[in-house]
Amino acid sequence: MTRIVLDAMGGDHAPRSEVEGAIRAVRQLDVEVLLVGPRDRVRAELERQGGAEERAIRLIDAPEVIAMDEPLFQAIRRKHNSTIRVGMRLVREGLADGFVSAGNTGAIMAIAKMVIKPLGRIDRPALAAVLPTLSGRWTILLDVGANAECKPVHLLQFALMGDIFARTIMGVESPSVGLISIGEEQLKGNELTREAYRLLKKSGLRFVGNVEGQEIYRGCVDVIVCDGFTGNVILKVSEGLPPFLFKVLEEELLSHAQTEMGALLSRSALENIKRRFGYEAFGGAPLLGVKNVVVISHGRSTGRAIQNAIRVAAELCQKQVPSRIEREMEKLDQKSILLPEGAPS
Repeated sequence: MTRIVLDAMGGDHAPRSEVEGAIRAVRQLDVEVLLVGPRDRVRAELERQGGAEERAIRLIDAPEVIAMDEPLFQAIRRKHNSTIRVGMRLVREGLADGFVSAGNTGAIMAIAKMVIKPLGRIDRPALAAVLPTLSGRWTILLDVGANAECKPVHLLQFALMGDIFARTIMGVESPSVGLISIGEEQLKGNELTREAYRLLKKSGLRFVGNVEGQEIYRGCVDVIVCDGFTGNVILKVSEGLPPFLFKVLEEELLSHAQTEMGALLSRSALENIKRRFGYEAFGGAPLLGVKNVVVISHGRSTGRAIQNAIRVAAELCQKQVPSRIEREMEKLDQKSILLPEGAPS
């Protein structure tokens, strides 16, 4: 049974959503969940939700919590018994297989680098967002926030990790890889994208060239890479647009519904759209490039989103994605693909 550590105090609605997600996960998935947080508070919530008797849920005491608005480096330096640090120590020591949190993203990434450590061939771990598309297939976008500034070789590494993720988790036999830019032509973009284009073209990946913003949700490309600043802007716009569109659609559909049944059907259609395109479906963004599985969920995650984040973390563990990334990187390094001669490092 795969054992996943869950930060019980990470999200906006902690520990309610985390406890709900843990209960849902152990009842529907073949997983054990270690809930890390202030023991008495988490136990009380577990009892309130009727999950106190679940044998696949264990409580691990961690009295300190890193808040979303807390000064990052101060919190990391002082809070050695935070839920994030205690949880990641369990993973590092082999007492659990993966870690999930809806907490402070900066703290999770920083502590992951310190406690779990990056893979040997990876300069910069990257956050991978899995986006729905019109084609019905998922598109993997990375980096979406771990690295605001990047060098061309980092985008190459992101592409390689995204390719492995697409093959092992998404089941894509030969993933296509694109590069975010302001035009399809090779010479479009800035110095970073032009040099990254050159490296990707020689990488051996199925590189299809530059991808403009409007192409992301068409589902034409399986893996799309960019620097973390650009990726985070794309992700935040993507998160903000659906609620606006759903509200407009709801107002229009309901205003034109001629009968009560028509209104009910309109609401049903809207709910189906929300389930298809909402962040809950995938649950969280994997932090690729560290030695163990780490999945970062949205701060406002519901119990369903937490359950799906646990599911994704368990799949990553079962398919040994960190080890596979490391092995693939070693092969590419030996072929001088990872850092071709003359490439900016």
